[in-house]
Amino acid sequence: MNWQALVPLLGFLIIIFGVGMWSSRYVKSSHSFLQEYFLGNRSLGGFILAMTMTATYGSASSFIGGPGAAYDKGLGWVLLAMSQVATGYFVLMVLGKKFAIITRRYKAVTMIDFLKKRYQSKWVVLFSAISIIIFLFSAMAAQWIGGARLIESLTGMQYTTALFIFAVSVLFYVIIGGFRAVAFTDAIQGSIMFLGTLILLIATIIAGGGLSNIMADLYTENPNLLSPYGAERDLTPAYVSSFWILVGVGVVALPQIAVRAMSYKNAKSMHRALIIGTFVVGFIMLNMHLIGVLARPILPDIEIGDKVMPLIALEVLPSWLAGIVLAAPMAAIMSTVDSLLLIVSSSIVKDLYLNYIQPKASHVRIKQLSIGVTAVLGMIVFVMALNPPDLIIWLNLFAFGGLEAAFIWPIILGLYWNKGNKYGALASMIVGVGLYILSDTFYPEPFGFHSVVLPTVLALLAYVVVSLGTQKKTFRT
Repeated sequence: MNWQALVPLLGFLIIIFGVGMWSSRYVKSSHSFLQEYFLGNRSLGGFILAMTMTATYGSASSFIGGPGAAYDKGLGWVLLAMSQVATGYFVLMVLGKKFAIITRRYKAVTMIDFLKKRYQSKWVVLFSAISIIIFLFSAMAAQWIGGARLIESLTGMQYTTALFIFAVSVLFYVIIGGFRAVAFTDAIQGSIMFLGTLILLIATIIAGGGLSNIMADLYTENPNLLSPYGAERDLTPAYVSSFWILVGVGVVALPQIAVRAMSYKNAKSMHRALIIGTFVVGFIMLNMHLIGVLARPILPDIEIGDKVMPLIALEVLPSWLAGIVLAAPMAAIMSTVDSLLLIVSSSIVKDLYLNYIQPKASHVRIKQLSIGVTAVLGMIVFVMALNPPDLIIWLNLFAFGGLEAAFIWPIILGLYWNKGNKYGALASMIVGVGLYILSDTFYPEPFGFHSVVLPTVLALLAYVVVSLGTQKKTFRT
């Protein structure tokens, strides 16, 4: 076991647990458990908001799966990944003030709260909650796997043991601290992600003998590694451009991201987060994926792409520094896991239990159920992660596509188009999710695009046509 690398990582976990303990005081003393546990009492400043969006979005897919895909496909995947740069900016610009004002007016704690008030439909709520539970389980499994892969590579432990350690670590501080613990640890984690990416990029370039030498080695192995079309020339312009929907503009529909646009303190905080978040996301996404490509000549025979990041860190850095740097992907993974756990937990407790099973549940009962559901969800995902794929990025992108197909139009048009109604929203969600699952299963990449594109376009058509055809049920803000 590499103790020199493990000690800094353990130190990082101790800090995170400390933040969880500190945050638990707010949960215990809060007069509104739901507002505090799931939204941190809507009190996030600009820096915290920017970092919690960055750390939540920068998941195991970005830090483990993304570099692994770039290792396999070359610079074309780096180009594809850059569609993520505008993510935070786009989310806050589209949702921004209007979403914050309306969700405060509705006293909405979750994204489904907003949909419930906006559309006044039990079926919209139920379909939304089921979609979140189904697709976020896939996303959570990807994060569990990424965390376990990291610990496995770093320590030499068996995968199952590493998975258990990761699961216990995350569940501990999410259960006791709620959203405030998540947001403040995200600020720490986002900072580590930024510095870790910079250190590892420089060390990788030095270990490879400089950029020109690395590029020459890549060209000698396969000239296509340097092309925008990928090593196997499978990254077509249509496929790459469709990622501007999947991991660019479509991110506005991800519940774990949208909830951040409900939680900031004031307009000044939102504007500061726009600038900080865009810069940090752009820097991290570019350089982390670039590291995956540059690692190929240094470590040419890595069979499991998800191990590229930890192995290159251990190869080009002293063990103690590798431990510090690898806290960056661990930070990203833990941040995303905790956010997803809270989203699914809130969907079950707030959107299903309180709305349709026990609306008058006591404060104590809600608190017990929220913590209990979060713990059970963690255990279920642990079981799902016991048999991992070689590249977790596909699990994560599947979840992204499903959530976007379900929610992008009910959210955006629900905010900005008064004629949209519950019938249009439900039609859009059914068409989007149904076609996405069918396309991903039986006809992936229709017309050369990613599976999310066609369902999203047809979901928009369904929303507009059905809403216009049922105008007696319009809503006005």
